[in-house]
Amino acid sequence: MQTPREILADVWSLGGGAPSALDDVKLTGVEPILPSSFRVAAAAQVSVAAAGLAATQIRKLRSGESQTVSVDMLHASVECRSERYLRVEDKPPPPAWDAIAGVYKTSDGRFVRLHTNFPHHRDNVCKVLGCKPERDDVQRALMDWEAEKFETAAYTGGCVVSTMRSHDEWMATPQAQEIAKLPLLTIEKIGEADPKPWPKGDRPLSGVRVLDLSRVIAGPVAGRTLAAHGADVMLIASPNLPTIPWLVIDTGRGKLSAFADLKTAQGRDTLRHLLASADIFSQGYRPQSLADLGFSPEDAARISPGIVYVSLSAYGHKGPWAGRRGFDSLVQTSTGFNHAEGKAAGLDGPKELPAQMLDHATGYLMAFGAMMAKARQAREGGSWHARVSLAQTGRWLWNLGRIENGLSSSDINGDDVRPLLEHAASGFGAMIAVRHSAIMSKTPARWARPAVPLGSNRALWPSLEVN
Repeated sequence: MQTPREILADVWSLGGGAPSALDDVKLTGVEPILPSSFRVAAAAQVSVAAAGLAATQIRKLRSGESQTVSVDMLHASVECRSERYLRVEDKPPPPAWDAIAGVYKTSDGRFVRLHTNFPHHRDNVCKVLGCKPERDDVQRALMDWEAEKFETAAYTGGCVVSTMRSHDEWMATPQAQEIAKLPLLTIEKIGEADPKPWPKGDRPLSGVRVLDLSRVIAGPVAGRTLAAHGADVMLIASPNLPTIPWLVIDTGRGKLSAFADLKTAQGRDTLRHLLASADIFSQGYRPQSLADLGFSPEDAARISPGIVYVSLSAYGHKGPWAGRRGFDSLVQTSTGFNHAEGKAAGLDGPKELPAQMLDHATGYLMAFGAMMAKARQAREGGSWHARVSLAQTGRWLWNLGRIENGLSSSDINGDDVRPLLEHAASGFGAMIAVRHSAIMSKTPARWARPAVPLGSNRALWPSLEVN
């Protein structure tokens, strides 16, 4: 199996990085860190390190000054479960899942997973099944369905579900075959523009303006990472869309937060005005949904020549599932991870990875892609589009190999985590949260703005000075 440094070298090359830059990164720690048959700790460390290394190279591009970045595997693994360790006013997280979310059997003896944390997804499941939102009722109703037939009907009905597949079953699907043709991430030029001058500032991303249109974990983690390196990140949320409050707090560190309802002309005007002077547009909505509102990558490049547009999807941007909604837990189920972990644990059923690693690793890879594209824009000009997906990250993780007896590893304990936490004020009260795990030698990662409730700020950028 490749070492974490070798894995990082491949990711770095894929993003267009110079091999010499790898001399500036230090990776510490050994596997396993988390109980899993998969190399989840290596994926955590490498994805964080790729983003951190990109930040060091941007700082060098802006100032001529080199620095090193160190990433410890334990710290990165803890950060890739950051939502677990958040405390607000000394209170732990509420239950992570809705009452009927989770795994159920179907009439053909297979398993399906329901994601019902958003009320409309829960209501749609109950409508398709014709049942009450109670676990026993849902299970009884699912015994009238075969797994894949329910999966198809549920998606048609606006639900977010998945059938548990083995990896071989997944690889036989047309969607998996399309994803197999794609690299871990893509960065493509989508328009002509002059190189943008860097704003003034002494941090890697000082003055860089980022629009963050994302929810839940992966996209918000990308924005949080860019903010940790000094970017002005503005989270744009709709006042009418549901959220998961605990995740809003954890991933909101460092961000401004404004409302814009894109289903209204006023909301679209607000976003266009912000986009006109933005540098990065990072979005995690279902493919085509923003394009239908006038904010496709090509639209963004016309509104803001020189933009770096970053797209996150669940199952990739090509293939019959390209438009499907999805979350980490569902992609794990669809693509073989839950089946494989269950088999490794000796279970007759699914077992989840010990972290929502597809989400977190994809978030850091989004930030990596955004920074590498931004560096290219500064050198070459142009508008750029970086694309990632949870399923592409899953394929990458799968291909890193398996750890024999990895599930027998002990889990991270509180004594391990405590030194990695920081205390901070927030718009929600006193907060304890995981520090960023990419340790920069000259521009330490930090969040200059506290996490705030959605819509706390006006939809206006901070003042900007340009060199």
